[in-house]
Amino acid sequence: MQKIKSLMTRQGLRSPQESVHDLSPIESFRIPSKEELRELREEPTDPQAQQEIINSIEEVYFSNDSFDIVKYELERLPPVLSLQELEEYRDKLKQQQAAVSKKVADLILEKQPAYVQELERVTSLQTGLQMAAVICTNGRRHLNIAKEGFTQTSLGLLANQRKRQLLIGLLKSLRTIKTLQRTDVRLSEMLEEEDYPGAIQLCLECQKAASTFKHYSCISELNSKLQDTLEQIEEQLDVALSKICKNFDIGHYTKVQQAYRLLGKTQTAMDQLHMHFTQAIHNTVFQVVLGYVELCAGNTDTKFQKLQYKDLCTHITSDSYIPCLADLCKALWEVMLSYYRTMQWHENHDQDEAAAVSSVSDGSNVVGTEENSFDRNYVKKKLEHGLSRIWQDVQLKVKTYLLGTDLSNFKYDDFIFVLDVISRLMQVGEEFCGSKSEVLQESIRKQSVNYFKTYHRTRLEELRMFLENETWELCPVKSSFSILQLHEFKFMEQSRSPSVSPSKQPASAISTTVTLFEQYCNGGNPFEIQAESKDDETEDVLASNGYESDEQEKSAYQEYDSDSDVPEELKRDYVDEQTGDAPVKSVSRETLRSRKRSDYNLNKVNAPILTNTTLNVIRLVGKYMQMMNILKPIAFDVIHFMSQLFDYYLYAVYTFFGRNDTFESTGLGLSSSRLRTTLNRIQESLIDLDVSADPAGTLTAAEERKEKVPSPHLSHLVVLTSGNSLYGLAERVVATESLVFLAEQFEFLQPHLDAVMPAAKKPFLQQFYSQTVSTASELRKPVYWIVAAKAIDYEQMLLLMANVKWDVKEIMSQHNIYVDALLKEFEEYNRRLNEVSKRVRIPLPVSNILWEHCIRLANRTLVEGYANVKKCSNEGRALMQLDFQQFLMKLEKLTDIRPIPDKEFVETYIKAYYLTENDMERWIKEHREYSTKQLTNLVNVCLGSHINKKTRQKLLAAIDDIDRPKR
Repeated sequence: MQKIKSLMTRQGLRSPQESVHDLSPIESFRIPSKEELRELREEPTDPQAQQEIINSIEEVYFSNDSFDIVKYELERLPPVLSLQELEEYRDKLKQQQAAVSKKVADLILEKQPAYVQELERVTSLQTGLQMAAVICTNGRRHLNIAKEGFTQTSLGLLANQRKRQLLIGLLKSLRTIKTLQRTDVRLSEMLEEEDYPGAIQLCLECQKAASTFKHYSCISELNSKLQDTLEQIEEQLDVALSKICKNFDIGHYTKVQQAYRLLGKTQTAMDQLHMHFTQAIHNTVFQVVLGYVELCAGNTDTKFQKLQYKDLCTHITSDSYIPCLADLCKALWEVMLSYYRTMQWHENHDQDEAAAVSSVSDGSNVVGTEENSFDRNYVKKKLEHGLSRIWQDVQLKVKTYLLGTDLSNFKYDDFIFVLDVISRLMQVGEEFCGSKSEVLQESIRKQSVNYFKTYHRTRLEELRMFLENETWELCPVKSSFSILQLHEFKFMEQSRSPSVSPSKQPASAISTTVTLFEQYCNGGNPFEIQAESKDDETEDVLASNGYESDEQEKSAYQEYDSDSDVPEELKRDYVDEQTGDAPVKSVSRETLRSRKRSDYNLNKVNAPILTNTTLNVIRLVGKYMQMMNILKPIAFDVIHFMSQLFDYYLYAVYTFFGRNDTFESTGLGLSSSRLRTTLNRIQESLIDLDVSADPAGTLTAAEERKEKVPSPHLSHLVVLTSGNSLYGLAERVVATESLVFLAEQFEFLQPHLDAVMPAAKKPFLQQFYSQTVSTASELRKPVYWIVAAKAIDYEQMLLLMANVKWDVKEIMSQHNIYVDALLKEFEEYNRRLNEVSKRVRIPLPVSNILWEHCIRLANRTLVEGYANVKKCSNEGRALMQLDFQQFLMKLEKLTDIRPIPDKEFVETYIKAYYLTENDMERWIKEHREYSTKQLTNLVNVCLGSHINKKTRQKLLAAIDDIDRPKR
């Protein structure tokens, strides 16, 4: 088949489709000629036959335009070609072609009128288009004429004006862009001036302007730069906010808050502020402690900077502890004061805003007002919650510092200073957020108990040393002396003054005075007063050469000052060489001796009688009360230790001057049962009698002994055996009366102690006062009894009485010589009392007790002398009465004591001689104050006069019955 196609190609033959495709559109739709149409019409036509021929055409011929007819027919040729068959098939195809052509010719003829008509319309349209082209050409020609003559000039002016307007706008934009480009310089200046609101306002306006010109490429870069600048401003704003924590400045803080408000970050600012306050507390305490640690270390070693705060506190030395604590509290005060002033600023600002909103309440900006109100409430709650959080941080930092050093070896004044600083800090906390500062209280309580045990033990040993070296000479003080004049008790007077440290004021006083924050809001620091108050220590309690007033002294000694006879070194405090403590302000023995003895006359001044040791104890009590007043949780421990000071002083006075077993057995009731019970209690609980005990004993015993003090021993300088000094009467008076004075001071302090004593422990305080303090005056009897017993020679009187003949037969008018001897003894006794009173004022109660003891002993000696009589007549009994009346008459001239002690004791014994048998038996049973010997002698002497032997035996049996319970 390919060969046939190639052959057709060489002969120039083409397929019908290719012939059709090669025709032009006009040619392909060529209208048949008239001849052709006539031929077609002339051919016989049978429409049905024609239609059948058309129908016999295969469908494939109508499939599509790309159908290759030649190829299709060639492929249908049989393998063996037959010329006849081919001709027949060719004729068939021709018939079909003729039928189709005939059909097409018919259709063309049928549509020819319409074709002609349409052709005419196309021709008409062509003519119209040609006319339009001519009109357009004329119009363009006329427009060119108008353009050249009029429009071009006018439109040029308009175009230039429009271009000018555009250039003006462009110039304005360029100037704005130039301003924006230079904004960073102005922003830097404003930040240096700390004008944060202005800088943020300018930056926001620049950003707004930049968004208008964002179509410029340079502006997009500037916009990002402005955003960076705004972030930089926020960073600087955060730094400025952190400065508020240590030094609050109203103007500075107002700018910062306005800036944050412009940024719309008021709540964020408050969160940041609290974080800065927490950081400020940590950094402040760390830097303060680090500064002292490095200063004490003396080198530039940076190892301390890497330590934790807790470890750093352990490197603080004792010398730098107090200055560091003061600086620490000052720095923390500044932080808390800044927080307080911050809250105050917000309160005032909120009030101003609320007033402004209420004055402009037109409802135009309700949403903004609600938002501001929400921010204010958030800030208020945040600040209120931050109070306790910040105070807790402060407490923990100070607690760590307090517990980082062992304070047990500190001097008392230093420790009191620490307590006062902490007490003031706790008051700051209470005013700051209403906190009771449990953390600080517990930490300082631990340190105080630990310190106070060590301190008290040292003070007891010191008191023993003072007592053992005490010569019991009078410490000269003014008659107006009061313990409130001593430095240690200044806090009791200052507690009534509003200018004193609030840590020393009662709660009622604090409520009526301004708070520390109000007082120091505009300057100053409450922790600076502590150091200043220590400098003002001047007390005037010592008498000046025995004269009561400076005027009296000047009139007598114009050339001397009040302390002119006291060397400067003797005015100093006693200093313990081991602890370095200065517990008391004492006056030396030499100073006392240098003062004139005659100055302490009974008639000169009525000054209190006390010794250096008494003054030491009073000062110690004042120091103990200072500590108790500052730190009330340890009040019971302090009062217990105070009671031990009094107990030990009382026990020492009794041991030195009142203990005498010989006179304890007299049965005169010199020591009351209460006094004996108190002394036994003191000896069992406080006195270490077994000084040489084995140290390897049990731990419990060692602990108990640690709480006790060895019994004191009287100084060898004190002589109690000399009759010329009335057996140390001056020393005894000073000792006992100083004890009584000390008891009076404890009585004076009782209301104050009762006020701070815990309710559960008040029975201890009441028992201490009722059983110990009140027994101080009772110690006078046993102490002065010893003087009275030795001052008069009662044995000599008994010997003189034994030489008297009592069985006289006539009534005598002259008393016996022993009465004169006894009265002479009393006169000598009175003279020596006057001599002693020139050295030491003898108070009236002491004088009365001394005379009472001597008279009582004299009367009992008389009874004992009468009981030694072997024989006695009625006239002898009358002589006894005469002697006794003479003794009383003369005695009343020597003493003012009334009634005469034991006067009835003597008279009753003398009159018992005249009793009948029955009366005698009853009298013996009723008068048990007489000894068995005295009663027996009375019965024996009466025998033969008016009592027979049987009655005698009966009376002696009654006496034996009375004596048996005593045995």
